[in-house]
Amino acid sequence: MIVVKLLDVIQDCCPPLLAAPLDEEAAGRLAEAFKVLGDPARLRLLSLIASRPGREACVCEVVEPLGLSQPTVSHHLKLLHDAGLLDREKRGTWVYYRVVPGRLAVLTELLGT
Repeated sequence: MIVVKLLDVIQDCCPPLLAAPLDEEAAGRLAEAFKVLGDPARLRLLSLIASRPGREACVCEVVEPLGLSQPTVSHHLKLLHDAGLLDREKRGTWVYYRVVPGRLAVLTELLGT
């Protein structure tokens, strides 16, 4: 599966959904991009990280609340990072993820809310 930069696709292809109907190609590209957010674990991860101080968290801090294995959580975090929603930084043996400022606002704007 090719992971697309979610927000690049949204910004490049689509007007706000309520402003004009999407053509077939734009709808297809947007649907592929939204698959990244179509998983409950990824939505929970994004929410967990966004609600933490500094809007960042170590992988070690989000494994237990999700109840998933560390490799599974790391996979979901990688997809969110590849989609452009999270930045990451390695500190020692752990990787810290943070919400990219302004990225969630692009999604809100697209949905016309």
